Amino acid sequence: MLRAARLGPVAAIVGFLAFVEFTSGILQGYYTPLLTDIARHLGIHDADVNWLEGTQLMLSALVVPAFAKLGDMVGHKRMLVWSTAVTAIASIALAFTDQFWVFLVAWALQGFYVVWLPLEIALIWSRSRSAERPAAMTRKAAGLLVAALELGAIAGALSAGALAELLPMQVLLLVPAVAVVACFFVVLFGVKESPDLTGGTLDTGGLILISLALLSLTGGLSFMRLNGPADLLSWALVALGALLVIPFARYELKHPDPLIDVRMFREPTLWPIFLTAGLFGVSVLGAQAPLSTFARTDASAYGFGLSATTGQTSILVGAYVLSLVVGAMLFPLATRWVTPRVALIGASSLVAIGYLLFLPFHDGYAQVLANMVIAGIGSGALVAALPAAAAAAAPAHQTGVATGLTNSVKTVGGAIASCVFGIALLGAAGEAATGTAGAFGGYVTVWLVCGLTAAVAAVLLAFVPKLAFSDAPVVEAAAAVR
Repeated sequence: MLRAARLGPVAAIVGFLAFVEFTSGILQGYYTPLLTDIARHLGIHDADVNWLEGTQLMLSALVVPAFAKLGDMVGHKRMLVWSTAVTAIASIALAFTDQFWVFLVAWALQGFYVVWLPLEIALIWSRSRSAERPAAMTRKAAGLLVAALELGAIAGALSAGALAELLPMQVLLLVPAVAVVACFFVVLFGVKESPDLTGGTLDTGGLILISLALLSLTGGLSFMRLNGPADLLSWALVALGALLVIPFARYELKHPDPLIDVRMFREPTLWPIFLTAGLFGVSVLGAQAPLSTFARTDASAYGFGLSATTGQTSILVGAYVLSLVVGAMLFPLATRWVTPRVALIGASSLVAIGYLLFLPFHDGYAQVLANMVIAGIGSGALVAALPAAAAAAAPAHQTGVATGLTNSVKTVGGAIASCVFGIALLGAAGEAATGTAGAFGGYVTVWLVCGLTAAVAAVLLAFVPKLAFSDAPVVEAAAAVR
């Protein structure tokens, strides 16, 4: 009773939003153990599974900035409703096709679910802003939401493992669609709108410019994967995408109500969060398909892998996701003894250690499980902490944009990593992939890149003001640098 009173108005909505994140978790956990089966269903190579991740992440990167801004303008609940409707339609479509390109389009549209968490955090922050310790309250609520997300992922992964041998693929793919349809009605009737909306009109010019930049960047990476890293057109598209960020930034600086206030990237309490999110996206989004396909690879045929069944892979994924729950729940507790910045450094370090341990320890099921649990605890803390930290550090009228940016930048990092990892798995260092399995050198590349990017994030966070992301006065937080 006392705890609910401390949460105040947030307690009334966390339950419904927790169901939304539980559904998001089902989407993120259900398909992972089935990726090899889906590849066989569609008649594609294991490395081509990365096309699913890459296209979904690319679309997500385009959607999040617009929906985050629209959430601040016209309502976070309203955008939750629209994004849930699109996700439900796409999830249903997946069950009714075995054509790769149709499946690819539906899979990409299903990526609208990535806007759910930043919209929810912005909604919670808007309701807790008048409380005594809004940042701490938002961190606690974020931890609960991420715990619900990861429990949903566990339920999804274990359900997929249990049902894979019992149901045909079409029925198997309908299971998560039912959950998303139920989620739509929960949001529609159970969630109340944010109390403070900014209004205004959407910055369509900025949206077009950033969309062109992201499409060029990810399109270049996709062509590079098709034509090889020596393809000049691919590199030209990547360079064009990077260069288009310059006119976008100049346009946004002059706009009275920009889609993305690029000045936030100059703030000492915000730019490390955005950069950490991008580096974190490499592992939490880009590495999931390679981890699943590595577990399913037949060691007797290829000399590496775990030869795991769908059920064994679902248990592996379930244990990893359970460690994410532990990390998400531990983060607000850790910030009672250390500053949020120190907790973020520790979380990034755990991700780095977990993935770098794959380099010497990858031959046994127990080894892979231990590595994933270590990385998972750090990842769970970061999933909960990054949007909450951005909400605490952002201007009051840019909460949705700031939390959305953590997901956008994380998604871009994941999209780039997915394309790079797909190229690596097709053949690394001259090693040709045989049969349908990816190249072992590609898996080594995945582990190394994920570990090093997390380590870089930990180092960068050391330069953040020591009281950043806390409920300390802004002036004090900006001045106190360890």
